[in-house]
Amino acid sequence: MPQTKNQKLLYAFLTVIITVPCFVFYCLSIENGGILNVDFKFALILIPIEFVLAYLSEIFIGSPLSLKLALKSVPPKEYKPVIFETAIICSTVFIMCTWMSFLATILYKGIFPAFVFHEQITLSNFLINFIPNYLQTVVFNFPFALLSQLFFIQPFVRRIFKKICKSY
Repeated sequence: MPQTKNQKLLYAFLTVIITVPCFVFYCLSIENGGILNVDFKFALILIPIEFVLAYLSEIFIGSPLSLKLALKSVPPKEYKPVIFETAIICSTVFIMCTWMSFLATILYKGIFPAFVFHEQITLSNFLINFIPNYLQTVVFNFPFALLSQLFFIQPFVRRIFKKICKSY
């Protein structure tokens, strides 16, 4: 696993480069009633925006807090490494899903429809509906985030990371 600062940045980059497109298409398919209804040009607009937000969030918020949370709940000396890694993944999903769902609520329910679709969204209507929309976004995103990170994304990222960092 990542040991140096550069390795941690690379690991976060690999994770985000895989996770963001998955979530953009997932969220857009929920908003539009299915993956076949997703307009791919809007997805291509959202992916770079969410990539930057997710990468910076992962580096400055997700990684440091998830490590502290995992260390408190699952001390590495008392548990096998796979249990500790799973605790880190679960902690990261908890932190990043709640934070990125907050940002997604702003993007998908406020900024994105107003600028891209030219929908009239009043500030008062956005604020009144923000908490229910945010909670709904978390409820929809959390199971997808947890399962995709545990069973697909993190094993794949670890495999790629080990191949890249063999030379370190």
